[in-house]
Amino acid sequence: MKRLATHWQILIALILATVTALVLRGLFGGADELSAGGKLVAGALATCKFVGDLFMRGLKMIIVPLIVTAVVSGITGMKGVRGFGRLGLKTMAFYLTSSLLAILVGLALVNLIQPGLIDGKPNEAIRAAFEETKSHADPADVAKVEAAGQRQEKDFLYIFKAMIPENIVQAASDNGQLLGVIVFSILFAIAITQVPGENGDHVRDFFMAANEAMIVVTTWIMSVAPLGVYALILPVIYEAGLDLFLQLGKYFITVLLGLAIHFTIILPLALKYMGKVSPLAHFKAMRPALLLAFSTSSSSATLPVTMRAVQENAGVSNRVASFTVPLGSTVNMDGTALYECVAVIFVAQVMGIELGVGAQFFIVIAALLTSIGVAGIPSASLVAILLILKNSGIPNAEVAVVTLLAVDRLLDMSRTAVNVYSDTCAAVIVGRSEGEVYDVTDQDHRESHPGDNASDGKPSQMG
Repeated sequence: MKRLATHWQILIALILATVTALVLRGLFGGADELSAGGKLVAGALATCKFVGDLFMRGLKMIIVPLIVTAVVSGITGMKGVRGFGRLGLKTMAFYLTSSLLAILVGLALVNLIQPGLIDGKPNEAIRAAFEETKSHADPADVAKVEAAGQRQEKDFLYIFKAMIPENIVQAASDNGQLLGVIVFSILFAIAITQVPGENGDHVRDFFMAANEAMIVVTTWIMSVAPLGVYALILPVIYEAGLDLFLQLGKYFITVLLGLAIHFTIILPLALKYMGKVSPLAHFKAMRPALLLAFSTSSSSATLPVTMRAVQENAGVSNRVASFTVPLGSTVNMDGTALYECVAVIFVAQVMGIELGVGAQFFIVIAALLTSIGVAGIPSASLVAILLILKNSGIPNAEVAVVTLLAVDRLLDMSRTAVNVYSDTCAAVIVGRSEGEVYDVTDQDHRESHPGDNASDGKPSQMG
């Protein structure tokens, strides 16, 4: 009997978690915490959160060793650094361009839909909701916003410090310092290529074997992905209140529509005309990574699965994938950049602040810089939005952001999927520009026999 593909298992887990949460909310949503129903729900949610946390820990556990082994094996497999600078420039050019296009889509939609206005005037109901939510918000959310609000404008330069960590071991233990791990891995790999004789070959072989071992570990963790996804999603759906979502309906639609346009139009066009790859076939090949990104709301946690999907399902070489995908999970945040732009202008509309062309141009540039430079910081979107709001002269920024944070998880899930999809598109497009040829049409065969098409760093060449 043919085993059900991973992406279908994850999708079924998502649906079951949603149905279970809605049923529990309908039966016990108003139950007292001390009642039998209340205790049942509390126990179920606690169990799900524990299982979901274990799954996330498993994914995060392999991030650093996977990045190090993938980057080092990819670069050393080149047998030199010729063309490495070209590869880096192509990758960063794509990331900057795609993020800028995403921001411009968000800017156009937020000005067209005007989610913070009613009949051209600030929405007083939403402004009142800002104040009301602040008064009874989760203390942890308030603490996050207050901590983010203490950051200064100089934090725009965080990316440069993050690239050169003082202690690489400490950076490897901090998920906010992955950029430093990547830079160190690149430098270490280049150094290995300069070691003469068998010593360099032995080190290169070690990291290639270690990278293959990490792929096996990733496969083990992904075998429990449906259970982990179910446990992650059920509490989110159960705890999400409807009142505030209804009040922020236009805001939600604006963000989701912008993400949908970037996901279904801009990136597919780039794939078709720059990567010469069928967008539909590529989407099918990336389904496991996209569903996991949607479930976990973390580009970094999804990185092992993204790497596996790009190489095994899309046929991208280890050389290209090991550079573009880890770097993208750290600095390429199309969905986040779009969200920051919409959120800032939405808050300005609610507060009655008119933003001229110059102010909106500043927001575009700031969203582009912060989506790259602040991406590695915990609660990155909070930091970015508060920095932009404060520099735009918009009052009561912290109050507004607490409200947005209270309903942010569903939007976070969507924008993370866009972020990850953009990383995969970059890998294909950059690889194509390097002369690689991909065939993502035989998806069913690859999912049944994932080892048959795993890239070994020797892609087929054009012509």
